[in-house]
Amino acid sequence: MIVPAAQHVHTLLASYPDFPLPGILFRDLNPVFADALAFRAIIDELTERYRGQFDAVAGIEARGFLLAAGIGYAAGCAVLAVRKGGKLPGTVLAEEYDLEYGSARLELEVGQLPAGSRVLIVDDVLATGGTVAATARLIERAGYTMVGVGVVLELADLDGRSRIGDTPVHTIISL
Repeated sequence: MIVPAAQHVHTLLASYPDFPLPGILFRDLNPVFADALAFRAIIDELTERYRGQFDAVAGIEARGFLLAAGIGYAAGCAVLAVRKGGKLPGTVLAEEYDLEYGSARLELEVGQLPAGSRVLIVDDVLATGGTVAATARLIERAGYTMVGVGVVLELADLDGRSRIGDTPVHTIISL
């Protein structure tokens, strides 16, 4: 019997109150990713949702890298790493953004794909939308076209979708 990705996530998702700061409920997807069947179900669902619509998949550091690698392999496409500031050599584009508990910087190496390449952005969690919005700006500044966003978990109360406009978003589960 094939178990849907959402059922895997609901069963395996761990929650940690007051991490990394008091008042924050941290949703940990590591137990989900550690389960081979759950990971495969997630990769299959995200890949199929956008199949034929993207030339590359951009994973946001760090757990987005896991998703991007799996989707890139499944779809036979390029994988881009969107890194935290100061981690990439050479010429990079950078975007500052706000998190639900601080601020950060993301970077993308320039010239990795032909101009106009269609890029799917993936990450583990969509919370306030700051990380995904910063990544979208990097993708567009690099001369690529963002075709959608795929996430495992959306924290709907934080309204992250409002930060990314009309871009299609596919979520495995929303809490």
